[in-house]
Amino acid sequence: MGRVFNFGSGPATLPEPVLERARDELLDWRGTGMSVMEMSHRGAEFTGIAEKAEADFRRLLAIPAHYKVLFLQGGALAQNAFVPMNLLGGKTGADYVETGSWSRKSIGEAGKYCKVNVAASSAAIKYAAIPPREEWRLDPDAAYVHVCTNETIDGVEFHWVPDTGAVPLVADMSSHIMSRPIDVGRYGLIYAGAQKNIGPAGLTVVVVREDLLGRARPDTPAVFDYAVQAQAGWMYNTPATFGVYLAGLVFEWLEAEGGIAAIEARNVAKARMLYAEIDRTGFYRNPVRPADRSRMNVPFFLADERLNDAFLAGAKARGLAQLKGHRSVGGMRASIYNAMPVAGVAALVAYLREFEAANG
Repeated sequence: MGRVFNFGSGPATLPEPVLERARDELLDWRGTGMSVMEMSHRGAEFTGIAEKAEADFRRLLAIPAHYKVLFLQGGALAQNAFVPMNLLGGKTGADYVETGSWSRKSIGEAGKYCKVNVAASSAAIKYAAIPPREEWRLDPDAAYVHVCTNETIDGVEFHWVPDTGAVPLVADMSSHIMSRPIDVGRYGLIYAGAQKNIGPAGLTVVVVREDLLGRARPDTPAVFDYAVQAQAGWMYNTPATFGVYLAGLVFEWLEAEGGIAAIEARNVAKARMLYAEIDRTGFYRNPVRPADRSRMNVPFFLADERLNDAFLAGAKARGLAQLKGHRSVGGMRASIYNAMPVAGVAALVAYLREFEAANG
């Protein structure tokens, strides 16, 4: 069969031009007679790939020079441990804001290493909105303030940057990084798993302000120490070479598409199109406060959940894949990352109308 419109939350759809180029270069990268997967990470060929990928990433996000970029492994879940290991700097506590399933996981992991102050939580309203900044109860002596700026499961997104004063702001941006411009200078550290908007699973990006390096606990393994990895050019151990290569191709694709501002405009249009259809009648519903809705992950529910299986079967038959919601919340979820074309969202909207007409 031909390619489907893949609405999976991650590993997610990749741009077709990137996959085609990787296919063409798989056995022989630029006349070397080797696949990128076979290259030494210390060799000139891969070093060139890595340097260009990092430079493109920096340029796309306008990352200031006093921030280090690290291409690591372990996923965002591993960063939930690495962040307190590296940033406590002798302090005993950190602030966390709970806005969904992933920030809740971050809180649980950080609690193994420090005293966690849950400064604000929307758990009581089933994560349907982001707590207003004026309701946060921050500790001025906290080592950092942690937020998840886009909750993949619950479908909420920060459309504003929290002011945390002199305390560094740390953000898990896994599911919306590179989908819109970021004022990196407002953050102390940003981390993101690659498998949404950057590339394949297995690669994790960390952007960390230089003054936050060198604070790691003495028992932090060297491979998890941001300062060690920064000094080694994120090659203290063998990096995820093929993931870095594919990320580099995605960055080139983004440049060709007009950069971050252009991709944001497209993402806004896709999200508006889909939410407008969900809100059009009561047949479907999205529980998130409109001001806090994610542009990347759109959960929705059928008014009659007995129709769920029929809905998914019809979607699959029409080439609309991986629309089933996360097992913890049920319903449906459409992830519409950068690589999801407008045509894919239009096809989903057409199916939503068709299914409602047949079953409403």
